[in-house]
Amino acid sequence: MNKILKQLQEQFGIKKIPDNILRTGKERIVLFTGDLKLLEKLEKISRVEGIGNYVAKEERGEIRLSIEGTHIFKNQITKNIFELNEQQLKDWMHGSELNIKTNKNGFVVIKYKDDFLGTGKASENKITNFIPKIRRLKYKEN
Repeated sequence: MNKILKQLQEQFGIKKIPDNILRTGKERIVLFTGDLKLLEKLEKISRVEGIGNYVAKEERGEIRLSIEGTHIFKNQITKNIFELNEQQLKDWMHGSELNIKTNKNGFVVIKYKDDFLGTGKASENKITNFIPKIRRLKYKEN
């Protein structure tokens, strides 16, 4: 878990992670509050994926926080934050990419006022949206 903490520190300034954070599968990072010994036994006989609260995913050496992950670590996140204005908020919550120059590269935490809204992938001229389709707003205002 030291590798995860080091990456979270580099990317987002997070200095402390809970003891009950663990990797499931190849890339998912979850918080698990159950019996870790039982989980270890289960993993010996079956691949365990759908357990715990999904907080992040490791992608090509970077960590992408989930919406829940940004909420769990909100008091520690100090780096790579992109703050939205009201119009960008509407676009983001509908699942749109933000076509904007950010001067950042890699994953950024998306924030509106005091609310954390997940993570996007910043590149030269846009931020890619990772809000799952099921969680996006469906209807646009006129």
